[in-house]
Amino acid sequence: MSTRIRPRPVHRTGRTGLSLLLAAAVALGVTGLTAPAHAADPTTGTGTAPAPRPSTATPALVDGLADPADASVPAATAARAHLAGHKDRYRIPAPDRDLATDTVTTGPDGTETVRLGQKYRGIPVLGAQYLVRMTHKDGKRTVTGTSGTYFTALDLDTTRPTLPAPTAVQNAVRQVREELAKGGYRPAHAKSAKDGLTGTDRGLTVLPTGKGVLARHVTVRGTDPATGSPVVQEVYVDAATGVLRFEAGALRTLTAAAPATGTAGNGTSTRAATPAAAPAGSTGVTGSGVLLHGATVPLNLTKDAAGGRYLLRDSAHMADSKSHNVIQTWDASSLWWMDLDGQWPEGVVPFAMPTPKAPQELTDNGAVDAHWAAGKVYEFYRGTFERDSLDGKGMAINSLVGVTADLGYPWVNAFWDGSKMVYGTGDDEYRSLASDLDVVGHEMTHGVVEHTADLVYAGQSGAMNEAIADYLGNAIDVTVGRTPMTDPDAGLIGGDLCRTLTPKECAFRDLNDGADTGDFISMPLGSRNDQGGVHLNSHIFGGALWDIRESLGGELADRIVYKALTSYITPLDGFTEGRDAVIAAARSLHVKGDRMAKVKKAFDAHGIVPGWEKDLGLDSDVLLGRLGTLETGLANDIGPATGGGWWAVPRSSADSAAPYSVWTGSLDGKGKARQVSPEDGRYHLSPVTDGRRVVWLAVGDTYDLMSAPVAGGPAKRLYSTSSASIGSLSMDGGTVAWSENDGQGHANLRYIEGSDPAPRTVPLNRPDATADDADVRAESPSVHDGRIAYTVSGWWGDDPGHRRAVVDVFDTRTGRTALGTPGRAVWTSRPVATSSGVYWLADEDPFDEGQSAVRRSGLDGSGTTDVIPATSSATIGAWALTASDTAVTLTVDPPAPTGLPYLATQLRQYSSKGAPLGRVSCAPGRQTYAVAAGGGRVLWLDTTTTSFDLVTRSRPAGDCG
Repeated sequence: MSTRIRPRPVHRTGRTGLSLLLAAAVALGVTGLTAPAHAADPTTGTGTAPAPRPSTATPALVDGLADPADASVPAATAARAHLAGHKDRYRIPAPDRDLATDTVTTGPDGTETVRLGQKYRGIPVLGAQYLVRMTHKDGKRTVTGTSGTYFTALDLDTTRPTLPAPTAVQNAVRQVREELAKGGYRPAHAKSAKDGLTGTDRGLTVLPTGKGVLARHVTVRGTDPATGSPVVQEVYVDAATGVLRFEAGALRTLTAAAPATGTAGNGTSTRAATPAAAPAGSTGVTGSGVLLHGATVPLNLTKDAAGGRYLLRDSAHMADSKSHNVIQTWDASSLWWMDLDGQWPEGVVPFAMPTPKAPQELTDNGAVDAHWAAGKVYEFYRGTFERDSLDGKGMAINSLVGVTADLGYPWVNAFWDGSKMVYGTGDDEYRSLASDLDVVGHEMTHGVVEHTADLVYAGQSGAMNEAIADYLGNAIDVTVGRTPMTDPDAGLIGGDLCRTLTPKECAFRDLNDGADTGDFISMPLGSRNDQGGVHLNSHIFGGALWDIRESLGGELADRIVYKALTSYITPLDGFTEGRDAVIAAARSLHVKGDRMAKVKKAFDAHGIVPGWEKDLGLDSDVLLGRLGTLETGLANDIGPATGGGWWAVPRSSADSAAPYSVWTGSLDGKGKARQVSPEDGRYHLSPVTDGRRVVWLAVGDTYDLMSAPVAGGPAKRLYSTSSASIGSLSMDGGTVAWSENDGQGHANLRYIEGSDPAPRTVPLNRPDATADDADVRAESPSVHDGRIAYTVSGWWGDDPGHRRAVVDVFDTRTGRTALGTPGRAVWTSRPVATSSGVYWLADEDPFDEGQSAVRRSGLDGSGTTDVIPATSSATIGAWALTASDTAVTLTVDPPAPTGLPYLATQLRQYSSKGAPLGRVSCAPGRQTYAVAAGGGRVLWLDTTTTSFDLVTRSRPAGDCG
């Protein structure tokens, strides 16, 4: 038998949905599986050595092995010994020191898969896993293959000074809070709302970008004050600076968004560490109950000897488990979901009844369905794969039923939080979320995924997490229900939840909807919006898996998917790696010929082929690609600028590992872009240009304003401060203006005029507001022809309980301020000053879903009018604006179609009088940080290619059909 070593390719695609912080330079998992077979050991001279790359020299996959291993030691010990015995092949110098056992999965055929997580100098490396596959039977153990990623090029100082853990936690919480504020927009009614955001330190982690980044891992929990949605994020901030480097979701929800309707109730809870133990003297009995759909089913119960009640506590299913644990269903009808994420609520009790026949109440609230379905899911994994519960070690299975949204409102969602399943009440249309077996199977499968591949819940890896939960959850449903795969409703997720809607109208997703990568919704890096598309894009990969089931039959297809999940897929894999993993798993199960062709055809049909990201439909000119931009706490400082026929933009490395530098180039695309900022280890951000020079912000120990010619030349410092933070630069002619925040709630405007190096402060000339009031902020300047338009916001005047927001204009030549009229505006966007006037968005109603008016005034502050009134549908979801003398461009989060929580942010252009001109671009990626460049030309950052690219169009694309 020959050994096949698959080298890690130097250039890769895939990883699209995961933040490119870890995507481009961090090439993880099984790749290149279609390459020709090579000899066993590259040092023998008879084969080809794995191609080294900056991040790793360890081969992505080695298969076809038959190496003996010690059968008398634990599997993980044998796995490390194998790697240590072949250092020339694997380039892992000290497996015993640098590889910690994550999981060991055993299969019914005597297979063992050991997942070994990499540590660098004792610190875990995010997503870095190497897998060793073995067989262990008849007293012998054999290594059959390996795969994954061990990062051989990590080289960082883990002893350097780091921020105190409490400070890093505060930074993580603050940056999540700023993300929730969505670029500065925060509804007025949220002023007194308690988001309750808290952070828990999880210790240091190495992010495998470039030579590695030392980060502190923080779990942030709380509530989005604007939407009421749960917030549970795994946040990684730079250990030295506190800058957000990466984040992923922690709640594996059924759907990204769900309605919360109906009548509020009351409910409170406190927290305890773990569920209560079984009462002494309890005995197992068999009872019965009626599912919400009318079928009578047996229920495994426990009779409480002390109280004589029958509990929804099932000890029979795990009677042969070494753990002797239970499957238990709990009454959580008094609890809000926010009391349940990642913790056990004190006082919650198991459902109990006076007889072994469940009363109608337990049918109506979904308890019978949840308890019965949990047993069926356990049976599927135990009987099909010999898996002992979700973790493979007999963990208890706890289901909490009847959970509500805030204030007791009905909640149409469900989640796995790492230890238990939580099911919402449903509402007038949706039954209890526990009342469909595929939903229960979906949530419990998230637990299986967590204890095997542990796919990071962000971007493509998160979409694969959801896809596998959909596939296996639905496979359990159709298997138990004996539903033929030809049934048109067989691929529906949650199709049986509704009271009046048809299954297709009711379902959250359909694995037979034919979605392919042309339907992929590109998300920005580090996006919290559906965690980068984990639900919106899951049906693409899930649909391919379902096609395999339709082609090969359930028994074989389920074995292939489970094998891929447990033995090949690694935490940061994207769709391309997932395809390769499934093909490798099929090959290991002796699938070949026509059946293997069907496996590959399924992925081809859904567009999951190498390089698929290149065909996502970018319809604009790329000025500078793969910026490595991350939307973090620096969000106001990473966008482009333009002036005098030139552009400027911050740029990191493609893997987001390098500090930002400032690049500039010509709008006509001629010549090469050039870097104008020095390589000094600082972050160079917020550039502006007038076509002759570029001015930007350099962040290190101090905040420095820097300047350099666009054509190249030495950079010089214009201004420096260590007592405040600086942002939101603007320039025109000889005037450069910026916002300066002292960190105590005071925000003022500063500017430099002409050749005078002394900075001046724009006076806050509002008679009823002073700069001493921490609630009043002057910020977001826009300079044109010696005038500075800017926003003033806060609580001041005769009604201190009412937030005000207004645009004022300061004339640097006369020193006079033209005061805008506060009216009822509670929020304004950053204004844009042009030759024809000043334009901005104004929101006068905090309860109108973010609908605003597009306003314009003269440069002297006179003649304020609404170019587009707030009553127009054009501004629904608009949250940023840019303008030229003839056109206004809005950044809009469009309303999503029924069943979808999100569409990618779009740019929509209007004439200076408000006439619609169409969408700027029809590309499917997120379009943000737009800046007008004269006439209808706009520059923006676009994620269509799955990386942030600086792109431009000279005229709108139209209505995009």
